[in-house]
Amino acid sequence: MARASTSTDNGKQKVRSAEVGTDILKALAQLSPSTSLSRLAEHVQMPASKVHRYLQALIASGFAEQDAATNHYGLGREALRVGLAALGSIDVLKIAALPLSQLRDALNESCFIAVWGNQGATVVSIEPAVRAVTVVTQIGSVLPLLTSSTGLVFAAHLPQRETAELLERELTTLQQGAEHYHGLLAGIRERGLHHVHGLLMPGVDALSAPVFNAMGQIAAVMTVVGPTSMFHADEHGPAARQLLAAAREVSWRMGHATEA
Repeated sequence: MARASTSTDNGKQKVRSAEVGTDILKALAQLSPSTSLSRLAEHVQMPASKVHRYLQALIASGFAEQDAATNHYGLGREALRVGLAALGSIDVLKIAALPLSQLRDALNESCFIAVWGNQGATVVSIEPAVRAVTVVTQIGSVLPLLTSSTGLVFAAHLPQRETAELLERELTTLQQGAEHYHGLLAGIRERGLHHVHGLLMPGVDALSAPVFNAMGQIAAVMTVVGPTSMFHADEHGPAARQLLAAAREVSWRMGHATEA
């Protein structure tokens, strides 16, 4: 019995050691690119001597490293490899599936996810409203850059080089000039979402919000769309708040450090 008790205690101690090591790794990531021992100890609320012991083990395994010039600590090459592997396994459609269906259930309006493809904003997942009057959006549909809320949110957050050709092409068919849209896109970045009233289709309103990945790049756009008579695409209304919450949840699950 004594041996069994000792074995159990050793197992618990190993689990606790692993938890402490993980906490220190998380702190190194949060305080990146580098931090002092005292700041790290304060962040994890542990004695500096204890943190130092764990850091030596992490350095030995390649998960942490110390700058010889500053004596500051940061993540090592092995931590980078694990992080890159995790990023490669992230699938925005899989992660967004439940939040998208929950958003549809909460609003009873059609909700969809679009990603940026070689032809522009492309619808890749749809949760249609459950009622007789609905707005049909098909998977594979490519939405315009400047006359859809989805396209405008992409335009606001993508590098200009990715949208320049499409923007120039669409501007030739529109009354407003480039300056109008540059101001509009700046406002979208500031507000965090965008709405349109009958811009793409008469009698149809839409609200869109961006989804970001761990590197802060736009990965997708979540959109709610519905008939004007039933859906109020107000950027300050309850639908907008729920859409923003859903988009931020997906972004968080993608590894993006969203603001509190």
